[in-house]
Amino acid sequence: MDLTHYVRNIPDFPKPGIIFRDITPLLGTAEALQFALDTLTEQFDGTAIDYVAAIEARGFLFGVTLADRLNAGFVPIRKPGKLPGPSYRQNYALEYGSDGLEIHQDAFGGSGQKRVLLIDDVLATGGTASAAATLLAKAGGKLAGYGFVIELLALEGREQLPKAPVFSLITYS
Repeated sequence: MDLTHYVRNIPDFPKPGIIFRDITPLLGTAEALQFALDTLTEQFDGTAIDYVAAIEARGFLFGVTLADRLNAGFVPIRKPGKLPGPSYRQNYALEYGSDGLEIHQDAFGGSGQKRVLLIDDVLATGGTASAAATLLAKAGGKLAGYGFVIELLALEGREQLPKAPVFSLITYS
């Protein structure tokens, strides 16, 4: 199934010159959503994973289901100020600004390095995923791999990531 048919391109959002890849049609089409989730699950099935961590907010849409299917726990990586307990924070640059992410300090139970699959909707410059990978390490996680719905190849985000297997459902040049 060609999932690009279920991605809407929104020019000049959120800023002029940016093409936003909107996955709302993919999420709203049962067959496409099922295919995306099945493909992500198959990619990481058999990989030793203790937790799936996903980046707020669209990463959550895939991360919780993958955690369930892979018999793993789920850890949310949130925007600053959204977590109630002690957390680690990591700032990062975006292609159109800057932001930060946080993870609970006890996200992985505090015992040894847990194997973590990191999920998000888009890999662009790599800033968000790289910041999330840094947070995983701070909290005691060991990065087992990355999963993305979309990868924007021209921005070379993959080259910015801490080393681990990367899988993307859809790629754009």
